[in-house]
Amino acid sequence: MIRAGRRHLARTLADLAAQQGVRLQSYLNAKRHLVDGFPAPISSAGSRTRLYDGEQVDAFLAGAPVPSLPTEDNDQDLLDRRECAAALGISPLTWDKYQTAYPILTEHLVKAGGVDHWPRSVLHQQRAQKAAKVTAPPGRPTRSGDQVPRDQVLSRTAPLLDADPGISAARVTEELGVHRDTAQDALLRLRADRMAELMRTDPSLTPEQAAAALGYPAGQVRRAKVRAQTVLRAHRIAPYLADVAQALHREGWTTTAAAPEVQYPADDLVVAALVLDGPNPPAPALVWDERHGWRSATSRRHPLPRGAAWPPPGDGIHYLATGTTPPPDAVTAALSA
Repeated sequence: MIRAGRRHLARTLADLAAQQGVRLQSYLNAKRHLVDGFPAPISSAGSRTRLYDGEQVDAFLAGAPVPSLPTEDNDQDLLDRRECAAALGISPLTWDKYQTAYPILTEHLVKAGGVDHWPRSVLHQQRAQKAAKVTAPPGRPTRSGDQVPRDQVLSRTAPLLDADPGISAARVTEELGVHRDTAQDALLRLRADRMAELMRTDPSLTPEQAAAALGYPAGQVRRAKVRAQTVLRAHRIAPYLADVAQALHREGWTTTAAAPEVQYPADDLVVAALVLDGPNPPAPALVWDERHGWRSATSRRHPLPRGAAWPPPGDGIHYLATGTTPPPDAVTAALSA
């Protein structure tokens, strides 16, 4: 941040290069700003534009002791985008949206070194405006619909998780205008899939280690750890399911040899459904469950009952072969019997 009263001292790398009479690229190539003892940037970590305090730089170049900057917070301190977000406990993306929602932030925008800054005092005013703006209970109204189509929720949530691995469902709700349950489900699925992919790459990793490597707070991944292991099992079973699908296609019972898409009706369970849409199939559909193996289903549209409960035999429900992964020809033989 730029401490109160020191805005005029903020300098960019281009300013430092000009001060020493060289071109910016030459200055960067020589890494003059990275030599031992050179003052640290006053801009936030990760900022595209690095800013330095001119008084500190001048002292360093003169061989004099580098003065310390003030450490006590002041209402006139200037904070950049990341620092404002951190002060409010939100993501930088949310801060960007705040600039549209709260005109006071645009009115008090300050440029320093070409970088947007805001006085610390404005954050207090924004908090007050936000509190006054709340005229309804928190959360989305009862029975209100999501503002993002369901098939776009994951793709819209993924960049938010990329920007802030610790993002909460409440923040996703605020960003996208979706129900909190929708946001929680999207974060669960994304985190679990990414943890599983990392564990596939490095089988020595535990779910806890994968979550930590991705920057996910331990308190937010209890369910994701379980689901990540389930996703791993789904990856392992995929070739077997593909073989069964091809065997059914060769029999003419399906019009496609594509492997069935696995589903997770519970975080710790893998199931799959194969619709038999060929001419004269022996059953409308088949269901595979990692606990029980194969069975026939009575409905093409809804082969999986709610919760993927395993129904008793009878009324068109038949268990097929034995074990959870019988050979594909054993499945087709059981269907033909």
